[in-house]
Amino acid sequence: MISRSLVVTFFLVFGLRSLVLVASSVSCRLQGTGTPSALYKDGNYVIGGIFSFHFYTRIVQHNYTSRPVPMQCTGKMFTRGLRHARAMEFAIEQINNRSDILPNITLGYQIYDSCSSVPLAVQAAFQFANGKDPEAVTDASCSKSASVAAIVGDSTSAPSIGMARVLGVFEIPQVSHAATCACLSDKRQYPAFFRTIPSDQYQAAALAQLVKHFGWTWIGAIRSDSEYGNNGMATFLRAAKLHGICIEYSVAFDRTNSRSKIKRVAEIIRSSTSNVILAFVSSSDLRILLEELTTQPLQPLQWIGSDSWVIDPEMIKFGLFAGAVGFSIERSLVPGFRDFLLDVPKVQLSQSALLQEFWQDTFGCVMPGMYAQTYMDQGVKICIGNEDLSTVQIPYTDTSQLRITNLVYKATYAIAHAIHGVVCNNSSYLVSQCNKNKAVEPHQVLEQLKKVNFTINGYSVSFNDYGDPVATYELINWQVLNNGAIDFVTVGRYDASQPKGNEFRLSRNITWVPVSVCSESCPPGTRKAAQTGRPVCCYDCVPCGEGEFSNETDSLGCSACPNEFWPNSQRSECLPKPVEFLAWDEVLGIILAVCSITGACMVVVVTVIFYRHRTSPIVRANNSELSFLLLFSLTLCFLCSLTFIGRPSEWSCMLRHTAFGITFVLCISCVLGKTLVVLMAFRATLPGSNVMKWFGPLQQRLTVVCMTFVQALICTLWLVLSPPFPSKNVSHYKEIIILECNVGSAFGFWAVLGYIGLLAVLCFVLAFLARKLPDNFNEAKFITFSMLIFCAVWITFIPAYVSSPGKFTVAVEIFAILASSFGLITCIFFPKCYIIIFRPESCTCIFSDFFFLNENICNTFHSDGPGTSTHTQPSTRPAAVSLPVDQTTLATLTPHIHQGVALVRDA
Repeated sequence: MISRSLVVTFFLVFGLRSLVLVASSVSCRLQGTGTPSALYKDGNYVIGGIFSFHFYTRIVQHNYTSRPVPMQCTGKMFTRGLRHARAMEFAIEQINNRSDILPNITLGYQIYDSCSSVPLAVQAAFQFANGKDPEAVTDASCSKSASVAAIVGDSTSAPSIGMARVLGVFEIPQVSHAATCACLSDKRQYPAFFRTIPSDQYQAAALAQLVKHFGWTWIGAIRSDSEYGNNGMATFLRAAKLHGICIEYSVAFDRTNSRSKIKRVAEIIRSSTSNVILAFVSSSDLRILLEELTTQPLQPLQWIGSDSWVIDPEMIKFGLFAGAVGFSIERSLVPGFRDFLLDVPKVQLSQSALLQEFWQDTFGCVMPGMYAQTYMDQGVKICIGNEDLSTVQIPYTDTSQLRITNLVYKATYAIAHAIHGVVCNNSSYLVSQCNKNKAVEPHQVLEQLKKVNFTINGYSVSFNDYGDPVATYELINWQVLNNGAIDFVTVGRYDASQPKGNEFRLSRNITWVPVSVCSESCPPGTRKAAQTGRPVCCYDCVPCGEGEFSNETDSLGCSACPNEFWPNSQRSECLPKPVEFLAWDEVLGIILAVCSITGACMVVVVTVIFYRHRTSPIVRANNSELSFLLLFSLTLCFLCSLTFIGRPSEWSCMLRHTAFGITFVLCISCVLGKTLVVLMAFRATLPGSNVMKWFGPLQQRLTVVCMTFVQALICTLWLVLSPPFPSKNVSHYKEIIILECNVGSAFGFWAVLGYIGLLAVLCFVLAFLARKLPDNFNEAKFITFSMLIFCAVWITFIPAYVSSPGKFTVAVEIFAILASSFGLITCIFFPKCYIIIFRPESCTCIFSDFFFLNENICNTFHSDGPGTSTHTQPSTRPAAVSLPVDQTTLATLTPHIHQGVALVRDA
C-alpha cells in the first residue's frame, strides 16, 4: 500500500509540473467565446448593466463530440426591457452633464442581455468580473481588475441570485431594480447586493393584508418555480396563516415545463372551488399559462398579482384580468425621459445589433445590409433610420407607468453617488476635489453604496443594513373604462414605515369584490367547528350550547353567561334572567289573595253571627270564649297567607313563617281546648268525678297560652340563630331566577311545622275518641272531621312542597294554609251557623243527647229571664245513643247532669 501511494504521488507531482511548464509558454485566453455587450459606451468609469431584452433561449442538444454552441436569445424582443436599459443610459447622460456629481468625469456603460436566463446572467457577471470583453483579451495574464465599478440588474430574482453569488466573491456591488426575492437580504450569502425595489417580504405581508381586508379566506395560489416565486409564496403563506387565510392549492410551474405540466396547472385552476387566485409569477411564466387557460372557457376569477406582472400591459390581451388587484411600485415621473426614448441617434442605431432588432420589429423594415435586397424583393421596406417612434404605441414608448423604469434610474444615480464618494474627497462637490484618474476598486464603491442618501426628482434613495429600500407600494386595480379599455387605477397604498396596523390603506373602491370562502361566516350565536381532514378555513357553524353565547362573527368558541344572565334566543348576547316570584298582579297570586280575603271575610261573618247570638244556648254550649279566640286565630291564618305573595324581602321572609307558625298553633290550641272541654265535661258527669275543677276556664286559657308560647319560643330561637332571608335560586331553572325565601335553618322550619303537626295529631286523636260522646250538636264529630282535613292537607303538603318548582312552592304553602283554615271554619262553625240562622228552634235541644238517655225528649228549659220559662215541644231528632237507664240511676245522675251543663255553659 505504501509503495503504491508513493507512485501515485510521483505521477501527480510530475504531471502538475509539466502543465505549469506548458502554461508558461502559452498566452492566457478565456474559455468559450462569451457574449458581446448589447449596448456600450466608454467612459472614465464604466457601470455595468444586465437586463432582459428577450425571454427565451435557443435550446440546442449537445452531442459531446464538438464544441458546444453558445446560448443565444430568441423570441420577440421585450421592449420594456429596452426601455429599462435606456433609462440607465438616460441617467448616465444626465450625470455626465451635471456639475455637482462627478464633475469633468465621464461615466460609461456596458449592458448585456440575460434573456431572463440564469446561465447567461452568470456568464455576463463573470465577464464583468474578468475586466474586458473576450475579444479584448490578448495579454499573457488573465488576472485583471473588473472593468466596471458596479452593476445594475438583473430584472428578475433568479438571474440576480446567480449573479450575486459570483459578484459577491469579487466584492463587485450589484444594484437590482426588480429582483424582489427576500432571500437576497441575507448579507452572509450576498454581501454585495443592493436593490431599489422592496423585498418580497413586504410585498407578501401586504398581499396577506389585502386578502384579509376583503374577507377572502379560501384562495388558490400559483407561483413561478424559481427563487422569486418559491420564496415569495413561502413568505406569503406564512403571513396568510397568521391572518387565518387558507390555500386550496399551491402549484409551481415554469415556462420551460412541458405542455402537459402547464395543462395540469390550468386544469387545477378550472376545477377549483375558490374564486380568488394569487399569482406570484413572473410575466414570462404567466404568459405561457394564460395561453393555455384561454383555450377553454374559464369562470371569472379575482386575480391577485405580484409586482412582476400586475402592471404589465401585455397581459391585457388575454382578457382574464378585469378587476385584478395587486401591489406595484409607485408610479413615478422622470422629466425628459420620453424625449430621450424617442430620440435614437443613427450612429448608435448603426452600432447596436439590439437597437437594430428593435427598429426592425417596431417599423416592420430591415436595416440596410447584405440581405436587404432579398427582403426588398419580398416587399419589405428598408429602414432609413429616421422613422418616428412617437407614431407607434408600444411598451417602449409608454411612459405613463414609469415604475420599474424609475428604479433603474435611481439605481444608476445611487452608483454614481457612490463613485463620487470614492473619487471626491468630500461632499462639497467642488471640481478641484475630484480626481478622474484615480483608480476605483469595486469594494470602495461597495462601501460608499452603504452610505448613500439623496433625493432625485422628489424620490429619496437609501439602503438599510440589508441593502433594501423603504418598502412602499401602490395597490393597482384593473378597471374597465367606458370604452372597454383597461386602466391601471391606484386604489390604495402600503407603506412599511408606518406604525403596525396602519401600513395598508384603501383610498378607492375596487371594481369587483367577489366572495371567496370555503365556509360561510358563522353568525353570532354560533362557533366554528373544524371539518376533519380539511384546512382550518373549512368549518361548520355549530350553535352555542345551552347557557352559552358568542357575540362576534366567526367565533372560535362560545362563552358561558354569568349566573344571573341567560342568552337570548339567537344566543348572541346574555340578558338578565327573568326573576320569578308569586306576584300580586299575576293570575295565581290574585286567585290566592282573593281566597285569603274571602276566608277572612267568612270568619268575620261567622264572628258577627256568633256575637249577635252569643246568648243563645248553642253559642254558650260551645264555649264561647274559645270559639271567639278560635275565630280570631282563623282570621290571622287567612291573612297570614298574604305575606307569602309579593317580592320576598328580609322582613316578609321572617314574618311569613313565624306568623304562620304562631297563628296556626293558636288555632289548633283552641280546637284542642274545645275537644278537651267535651271530654272533661263528660268525665265530670260521672258519679264522684271532680275532674272539671282541674280543667276549668282558667286552665283552658293557660293551656292555649302555653301551647302558643312554645311555638313563639321556637320561632324566636329560629329568628335569632338563623332567620329566613330572601335569596336568588339560579340552580333550579337554568333560564329563570327564582326569588324565594330561604328558610335559613331547616331545623327551625321543620320544628315549627312539626309542632303544628304534633298538636293537630293530638287534637285529632282526642276528637276521634270523643266522637260518640253525647255532646251537644255532635261537636266532637265536627272537630274530628276538621282535624282529618287539616292533617290530610299538611301530610300531602310535604311532598308537594318539596317537589313544586319556583313560585309554585309558595303557592302550595298558601294553598295548604287556606285549605286547612277553610276546613276548620267549615267543619266547626258552619253547622252551628246553619242551626242559628235556618233552624233556630233546634237551639233548645242542647241536653237531649248529652247523656245516654233512653228517651227521645227535648225537655230542656230555656230561661228568657227571671221567673219565666218556656216549654218546648218534643223534638223529632232521635237520640245519638239509646241505652236502658232505670229510674234509680236517673235520680242519681240528675244532680251531676245539671252540674255538667253548668260547667259547659260557664266554660
